[in-house]
Amino acid sequence: MTIRTRFAPSPTGMLHIGGARTALFSWLYARHHGGEFVLRIEDTDRQRSTDEATQVILDGLQWLGLDWDGEPVFQASRQGEHVRAAEQLMDAGHAYRCYCTREELDAMREEQRARGEKPKYDGRCRHRSQQSEDAPFVVRFRSPDTGETVVRDMVLGDVEFNNAELDDLIILRSDGSPTYNLAVVVDDAAMQITHVVRGSDHLNNTPRQIQLYQALGLTPPVFAHIPLIHGPDGAKMSKRHGAVAITEYRQAGYLPQAVVNYLARLGWSHGDDEVFSVQQLIELFDLAQVGKTAARFDQQKLDWLNAHYLHHSEPAELVDEVARLLGVDTSNGPDLAAVIGSLQERSKNIVDLAEGARFFYIAPCAYVEKAVKKNFKDDTWPLLDAFVAAAEALPEWSPVSIHALISKVCESRGVNMGKLAQPIRILISGGPVSPPIDATLALLGRDETLNRIRDGRTNMAV
Repeated sequence: MTIRTRFAPSPTGMLHIGGARTALFSWLYARHHGGEFVLRIEDTDRQRSTDEATQVILDGLQWLGLDWDGEPVFQASRQGEHVRAAEQLMDAGHAYRCYCTREELDAMREEQRARGEKPKYDGRCRHRSQQSEDAPFVVRFRSPDTGETVVRDMVLGDVEFNNAELDDLIILRSDGSPTYNLAVVVDDAAMQITHVVRGSDHLNNTPRQIQLYQALGLTPPVFAHIPLIHGPDGAKMSKRHGAVAITEYRQAGYLPQAVVNYLARLGWSHGDDEVFSVQQLIELFDLAQVGKTAARFDQQKLDWLNAHYLHHSEPAELVDEVARLLGVDTSNGPDLAAVIGSLQERSKNIVDLAEGARFFYIAPCAYVEKAVKKNFKDDTWPLLDAFVAAAEALPEWSPVSIHALISKVCESRGVNMGKLAQPIRILISGGPVSPPIDATLALLGRDETLNRIRDGRTNMAV
């Protein structure tokens, strides 16, 4: 049997951390077993589904490296199959038309509450006589009245549901469109899905779906319901915990391999190991190692992992993302990979790298006032003039020769190197922070360095 898993997001909102983790676990399980991972966009809610949300989902999965097999399937295009399944259920006596009005249903529920009962549909249309042809109706699935439906879950174990607690759910709306539970069953069967990996918030839908599989003469897939992700405070994950669209993590400077590593560890473990390559995750991942309790989102651990991957990446691997966030022409400046290499050790994310690299390609037009007041004294400009004069005649422009020159100028005037290095740093970058001054000036080049120092005299005089 070829294992086939799927990720089936609804394009009514963005792809968040929880959905991305579900996609990752489903993808890892398929890849671990040499199977197939398919993508289905569940866009049957036409009013709330948007092209923008669909694109964010696709972009997020691609950024994370979660490739799918074949073309994405759009559920709305399969409505004819869903309707035929509903008709099959009606023909077999497993479904029926319900003509109850909203007022009738509201009154029914109020009566149930008054009796202290749980509000649910009471099946009154199961044997209702045919209404007029133009009377609106929905189609309901006839749920069994007795017995239990057991969900044999790979993560949660066996979960039993009393059939008497499950009312007759709507499978076709009054406009003829299918509801979620019917569509997902028909599509999973048609796509030959063997394992459904999804969040535990879908668990209550599963007994109904199993009943639909059975009524349609289909074999249900194996289910694995993953516990939800909570914030550090134990509450359900929300925007205040960082539950933003997964693409926003890219904009915030996170590396996809760091996010994948972090998501994998949200509920899954392999001993005490924390850092895994994608290939290691594929080799090691097993749903049996997914915990039954909610995972807690830890921003500090995500940041630590991101810094780890950033520091261990080859600079050339980071060029495209840094250039994207930098958003300036780097063709007339130093090699961006070399600049990145000088910044990696002190950076936590791609945003740090981009901001740190900016002054290499755009000369400062203003300077941090506090840094200027601290580092520019009466003897600073004579010191800078001596550096410029000596630099113009320096035979070689390299970190070693630049370091020696700064040291020599400072020694000749009896001051420490910081008295010269820090003013130079401010004039070339606009602020008091940069990579080591000798490496920075070597990357910037002799002409650009001296021009910025001369421009600084003019700018400060103004």
